Amino acid sequence: MTDETAEKEVKMYPGTEISVAWQRKLCIHVGECGRANDALFIAKRDPWCDPDEESVERVAEIVERCPTGALSYTREDKRQENRPSENTVHVSYNGPLYLRGQLEIQGVTQDMKGLKYRAALCRCGTSKNTPFCDGSHTEEQFEDAGAVGESGDTLLANNGPLQVIPAKNGPLVLRGNMTIYSGSGRKAWQGQQASLCRCGASANKPFCDGSHNR
Repeated sequence: MTDETAEKEVKMYPGTEISVAWQRKLCIHVGECGRANDALFIAKRDPWCDPDEESVERVAEIVERCPTGALSYTREDKRQENRPSENTVHVSYNGPLYLRGQLEIQGVTQDMKGLKYRAALCRCGTSKNTPFCDGSHTEEQFEDAGAVGESGDTLLANNGPLQVIPAKNGPLVLRGNMTIYSGSGRKAWQGQQASLCRCGASANKPFCDGSHNR
């Protein structure tokens, strides 16, 4: 990747005490940042994000709302984003899998800081930025309300590393303590290993049923 390409993909918004980075390829415009009731993100303003308009703690709190990992920050006091207390997978209504936790996503480099604890992963099978969601589910009219039929096992712990491995031509393999929430917000499944559909064809969503082979 050339410096010019990298600049287009990652936009920096420097501030006196905290700076914000935005990774274009990870953003699916959920709007958690722009709809915050403050002056950090203002549409059509130049710059769109101005970290000096809010306190350091407020900037960090808003950035951490971003469910895709597209937004991250660097603080001058060297403090970093707090690790979530549990690993969770939210199966969104007609949309991606939203992961939060101590994520170890195969292929993710350390400079992609937002993906350390937050990520949106494709489950419709049409993203051009797999394994991440790029919003294609809307254009492709992917439909799945996020119901979860299975309940899994009882967990003795709900944190620790959560490995995310996109199997070649297959599902997302998750290994580690995790809780899956249905599209309605119900705490639905717990366990330490799951194979989740990412082709969009499984009859047992969010779990893989081998439909990708067909």
